[in-house]
Amino acid sequence: MRFSLAWTFANKFRQSKQQSGFISFVSASSTAGIGLGCFVLILLLSVMNGFEKELRETLLSYIPHAEFIAVSPDGVYLDDDIKAKVAADPRVLNLYSYTKASGLLQNGSKMKSVELQGVDDNYLQSKTAMKVPVGAFSENENGLFLGKGVVEKLGLEIGDKVQLLLPSATLDLSFAAPKVLWLTVLGEISLGGEADNFVGIMKKQTLSFALNVKLGGTHIEFQLADPFAGRQLIREYGNDFKQAVYMSDWTRTNGHLYQDIQLVRTVVYITLTLVICVACFNIVSSLVMSVKEKTSEIAMLKTMGAQDNFIRTIFVIKGMINGIYGASIGTFLGVLAALYLNQITDSIEALFGFTLLADGIYFINYLPSDLQVTDVVTTYFVAVILCVIATIYPASKAANIQPASALQ
Repeated sequence: MRFSLAWTFANKFRQSKQQSGFISFVSASSTAGIGLGCFVLILLLSVMNGFEKELRETLLSYIPHAEFIAVSPDGVYLDDDIKAKVAADPRVLNLYSYTKASGLLQNGSKMKSVELQGVDDNYLQSKTAMKVPVGAFSENENGLFLGKGVVEKLGLEIGDKVQLLLPSATLDLSFAAPKVLWLTVLGEISLGGEADNFVGIMKKQTLSFALNVKLGGTHIEFQLADPFAGRQLIREYGNDFKQAVYMSDWTRTNGHLYQDIQLVRTVVYITLTLVICVACFNIVSSLVMSVKEKTSEIAMLKTMGAQDNFIRTIFVIKGMINGIYGASIGTFLGVLAALYLNQITDSIEALFGFTLLADGIYFINYLPSDLQVTDVVTTYFVAVILCVIATIYPASKAANIQPASALQ
C-alpha cells in the first residue's frame, strides 16, 4: 500500500502541468540517452557474438585446430601409438595427415599464388564446409578445386587446364627450375572472406609425389571438440611423439582475430556503460531541479505525516521510471535491430551502393549477429540499477527538507 501510494505521487510529480519545460527536457534527454546506450550496447554485443560464432563455425572449420608439421622433407606419418592415444581421447574428434605446399598457378599470362592442400577422402569427410565431395579425385587424379577468388583472378572455368609451378628444394640452396604440373579445375570453393583468395584442394598422392614426400604427408592435423584447447593438447601429444616435428595451433596463425573480438567486446561494454552513466547524470540534474520546484509540496506532505523514507521513495521511483522507460525502449529496439541486422545492412548497402565488409578481405563478407539473452538481461538491469543509484542523492535532499523553513 505504501509503495503504491509513493508510485502514485511519483507519477503525479512527473506529469504535473506546473513542471517547468526545462526540467521536462532534461528528464526526456536522460530517458533518450539511456535508451540509446542500451540500444547500441545490445546491437554491438550481438555483432561481437556473431563474429565469434563465425570464427568458430567458418574459419575454424577450415584451418587446423592443432597440427604437427614435418621437419624432414620426407614428411611425417601416423604411427600406431598416436592412433591408439587419439582413439581413447574424447577431446580429439578426427586425426588425419595431408600434404601442404605453396605454389603458383598460371593460366595464360595470368598468375596467382595459391596454398595447396593434398587431401584424402577421410579429410574431405570431416571438412564439409569446403563442399568438396568425397571421392572427387577418384576419376581424375590431377583434379583441382580452387577458391572463388582464385578462379575469378585467373579467369578460369570448370574443366579448364591450369599450370601449377612448385618450388624445387636443393641441398646447396641454389635456384632450380620449378616443378610443373598440369591440373584440371573440377570445382570452386566458397568459404567466404580471405580464404577464397588462396585456397586450393587436390589429391594427396599427386601433391606428395610432386614434392617427393615419401612418408604419409607434410602435416598431421588434429580436429578438436574444443578448438581453444589446441595449444595445451598439441604439446601433450608433441612431447610423446617419436618423429621430429614442429607443433602449431590456430592461435599462432589466427589467434589475433579472437583476441581482437574480445578486446572490442570489452571496450564496447565499458564505453557504452559509461554513456549510460552520463545519461544517468541527467536524472540527477532533473531530480535536483524537481526537488527545488516541489519544495512546498514536499513540506505539505511532511506536515500531513509523511516520513522521510516515504519522500525518499517517491523521488527514487520518479527517477527510476525514466530509467525503466529508456532501458525498455532501447532494449526492445536493440533486440529488433540485432534480429534483423542482415536485412538492415543489405538495405543500407543497396541504398548507398557500398559494401560494409568487402569480399575477400575479412574472414567473412557480411555483418553477423548472434543475440544472446544474457547480454540483453545484463544490459537492461545494469541500466536500471545505475538509474536507481543516480536517484539516491536528490531523493535524500528531498527527504531532508524542513517543512517549517520551506513553508515560511
